[in-house]
Amino acid sequence: MEISTVLGIALGLFTLIGGMILKGASIGALANPAALVIIFVGTTAALLNAFPMKEFVKMGVMFKNLFAGVKVPTKEEIARLFVSYASVVRKDGLLALENVRVEDPFMATGISMVVDGSEPEDVEAVLESQVEALGARHKLGAQLFAQGGMYAPTLGVMGAVIGLVAALSDLSDIEKLGHAISAAFIATLFGIFTGYVMWHPFSNKLKQMNLTEMEIKRMIIEGITCLQAGQPPRVMQLKMLSYIPDKMKAALLAEWEGAK
Repeated sequence: MEISTVLGIALGLFTLIGGMILKGASIGALANPAALVIIFVGTTAALLNAFPMKEFVKMGVMFKNLFAGVKVPTKEEIARLFVSYASVVRKDGLLALENVRVEDPFMATGISMVVDGSEPEDVEAVLESQVEALGARHKLGAQLFAQGGMYAPTLGVMGAVIGLVAALSDLSDIEKLGHAISAAFIATLFGIFTGYVMWHPFSNKLKQMNLTEMEIKRMIIEGITCLQAGQPPRVMQLKMLSYIPDKMKAALLAEWEGAK
């Protein structure tokens, strides 16, 4: 689970509700069906108008990624794998990789092409094309949420206008007018909250996930290139360490030295 998403939403709701309590506003005012319809249904309608259906339905997968996270191997795991593969290749040759179990589909594709005798430029071209396609898909997913962040606050203004029109249609009871005007701004509140606490931050998180996944895949490409070139384990270690955060490098080096 991507705990930061759950924690972020919880803290956002705490801020909203806590702020209303501290300001003396009634929490019951949030139970406004009209405002909920205007913001959530309206934002959905705007996104449907902005994107083809085949792209819109991908939001389900994006939400899953936001809450469940994206399953990718860590950089440390990749480094360990490729150093061990380099040892196998140096001892028994590239064909020995046929007997290696590779769980990551992207890595498996590259190693399979290497074992099959594909040219290095062909292997790199195929893997790079997959990375570019992945980046394009993730960019579009992030754009969906970014657009939602644009539409929701504006729809909140529309909700306030609708509420004011309804409130000002009957000026006979001043007390009711005050409550009606207060309720009119709930849609604006929801629009700002969803736009700047959910939609825009979700878009940013998807971009960060995309960057992380693409960096890991490029690390895999680097490792496969080294394997195909027959680089010794020591060179593989140095190549892999270039992707590892400084605080982890010493631990990995010590681990590899101890394995000798």
